[in-house]
Amino acid sequence: MTTSTPSAAAIVPPAESSVAALPAVSPPTPASTPTPDPAALADPARAGALHRTLVLLYGVAVYVGFLGVFLYAVGFVSGVAVPKAIDDGAPGPLGAALAVNGGILALFAIQHTIMARPRFKAWWTRIVPAAAERSTFVLATILILATLFRLWRPIGGPVWTVEAPALRGLLHVVSAAGWLTVLVSTFLIDHFDLFGLRQVVLWFRKVPYTAPRFQERSLYRHVRHPLLLGFAVAFWATPDMTWSHLFFAGMCTLYMLVGIEFEERDLLAAHGDAYRDYRRRVPMLLPLRRARA
Repeated sequence: MTTSTPSAAAIVPPAESSVAALPAVSPPTPASTPTPDPAALADPARAGALHRTLVLLYGVAVYVGFLGVFLYAVGFVSGVAVPKAIDDGAPGPLGAALAVNGGILALFAIQHTIMARPRFKAWWTRIVPAAAERSTFVLATILILATLFRLWRPIGGPVWTVEAPALRGLLHVVSAAGWLTVLVSTFLIDHFDLFGLRQVVLWFRKVPYTAPRFQERSLYRHVRHPLLLGFAVAFWATPDMTWSHLFFAGMCTLYMLVGIEFEERDLLAAHGDAYRDYRRRVPMLLPLRRARA
């Protein structure tokens, strides 16, 4: 709401001449700067067709980009079928390598920790449509991982090398099983919701979003975080562990252990006693104890 500008009659004193005073005219007030309509950002029914189409295209493009980055990550860690893998290139100064590699991994951890929190989501969806919030999270992840792949600096030297062909093949199979566990776990949660595609499709169709309900099934009956377990297996199961690979696997594992604490706080807040009972019965990462009744 704009405040009316005082009229000229209220500012200029009356004329002392005999000429009749002209009628006062208020100067035009400048147009106010348009601001996003919070209701339109949260309600697809109030968003126009073009707006909903653009959000849909944005979400689809981000999802396709994620698939490419995920496949590149498999090759980057495994050293297969990518232009630059984790051990490619000539090792440089150790301090510079640790600073660059550690800095990008730390940025990844900070982005995931902050952007996944409910308070950040509540603030962010005042600026962007609620349906685009998850896609934007995924886009930020893509950009950080692409930077990691591009700027990663190898750290020379082997930590262990498995020579026996059978054991080498077994470790490759175990690593592939880890990546498969990651992919399967995303579908057990809700793959398309996890990566923002479901949100933009519902937005385009003018269907209100409902969060997936908590379900205890398949891998989630044995460990609470099979997706993270899959990543750990994929990172550590290698016949050729170098210092570069060890640094990557160690930093990622450390982040996962810390990130679980933040994630489970949010899950407890969202699901209450149902998740509290689930956490009591099911181990976090390693299925080493039997579920308690």
